[in-house]
Amino acid sequence: MDIHDPRHIVAVCGSQRDGSRTRHALEEALLAAESKGATTELVDLSTLDLPVFDPDQSDAGDARELRQVVRSADAVLLGSPVYHGSYSSVLKTALDYCGFDEFEETTVGLLVVAGGGFPTPALEHLRSVARTLNAWVLPHQVAIPNAHSTFEAGELTDEALVDRVEALGVDLVDYAGVESYPENTTACTAPTAD
Repeated sequence: MDIHDPRHIVAVCGSQRDGSRTRHALEEALLAAESKGATTELVDLSTLDLPVFDPDQSDAGDARELRQVVRSADAVLLGSPVYHGSYSSVLKTALDYCGFDEFEETTVGLLVVAGGGFPTPALEHLRSVARTLNAWVLPHQVAIPNAHSTFEAGELTDEALVDRVEALGVDLVDYAGVESYPENTTACTAPTAD
């Protein structure tokens, strides 16, 4: 991809709830990515047919379409509500249908929304899965605790959290396509004594 081409950011929403707060937060992050010149796409898993993963039927339902969309991304944002201290089963199923072809060396951002306290375990679980797939997971992540009091009429109202969500969208664009090491490492070579 030409460095001057717009980056393409895909957000995957692991919530099936009408009026999902996770979806609203992901949309906010995508708007921030668009403000940096990126193209964006929201994958709403509630609209896809993804049966429980069976490795003997890896193309079941809309799995092939899901993989194609994720593979097209320069960076992927994974978003989920918190269920029992982890991320949602629908997002787990979607990730089961994906693999190294979709995530290896792809920049990944993480966002979770909890009805209760700070959702650290869900973020850790998602980070572990993404790293297992050899993705480059951004250090900046977003946790939205106590969602009942931080959203009003579907809008995120906590300004500090809005700033974090927008920063995540910008980081996805800025760090899309990051590589482990530059091709030319001569600048890092230690000088030798004459």
